[in-house]
Amino acid sequence: MADVKVPFSLRLTPADHAKIKLISQKENRSIANMIETLVKREIERYEKENGEIELTEEEIYPE
Repeated sequence: MADVKVPFSLRLTPADHAKIKLISQKENRSIANMIETLVKREIERYEKENGEIELTEEEIYPE
């Protein structure tokens, strides 16, 4: 089963956009995939320090 992904807008400064673009090119990823990877890494780091964030189905899939 394919992962369901929630689209949303993200605003970056021109400098941050240029930097993430260069990082993603060096990692051979799209910008969107690089941002997703960085978000996942930060969630993992946060949960390692603070404990797992438990979500209900309603929080994951709000109507």
